[in-house]
Amino acid sequence: MGHPWVKICGLTQPDQAIAVASQGADAIGFICVPASPRYVTVETLQRLGQTLIDQGYGTVERVGVFVDATDDEIAAAITAGQLTTLQLHGQESPERCQQLRQRYPDLRWIKAFRVRSPAVLNTIPTYDAVVDAVLLDAYHPHEFGGTGNTLDWPTLKAFRPRLPWILAGGLTPENIVQALALLSPNGIDLSSGVEDRPGDKNLVRVRQLFAALQGPAPPDMG
Repeated sequence: MGHPWVKICGLTQPDQAIAVASQGADAIGFICVPASPRYVTVETLQRLGQTLIDQGYGTVERVGVFVDATDDEIAAAITAGQLTTLQLHGQESPERCQQLRQRYPDLRWIKAFRVRSPAVLNTIPTYDAVVDAVLLDAYHPHEFGGTGNTLDWPTLKAFRPRLPWILAGGLTPENIVQALALLSPNGIDLSSGVEDRPGDKNLVRVRQLFAALQGPAPPDMG
């Protein structure tokens, strides 16, 4: 059985984006939130997107991550990064998601939820018709993602949304096998768990992640 869809988020350097793509990431996330330490400008976003395409990784999803962004901010980022997917990580309502999806019907839409309490999960069905997937992240009062905090995984064992769902929040090469033994997300999203500092990925840790996802090597029969 193959491993889930893998997104590595918070890339800021084109050479690291290529290295992550070459190791097998299905998606690479770019933070389009000025307050974030992993924020990329429109100019950097353009370099990141174009480099991936030029180096033969155009099929890797290019995900822009936004928090309550304006139409103009979203439009500029989509064009610059040649984005394929948008992840909405703020307080965007179902109506806002529907409006954006109608404007950009060819893009894939992910709505992120910062799970402060189980009650948050009850709001997810209201987004079923307006996004393509949902993402669960750990709650932090001042930060949107990349905090290194994990969710309370056992409380999610009964979580069965209608949409594909992505597990985020403090995942690392060391805990990913444990997380996937408890839960069955369609995708996983890592950021701080594979970096040395915000926006600077540790490519050895990215390799360790994919090794962990592949499982133990088969015994040597030679």
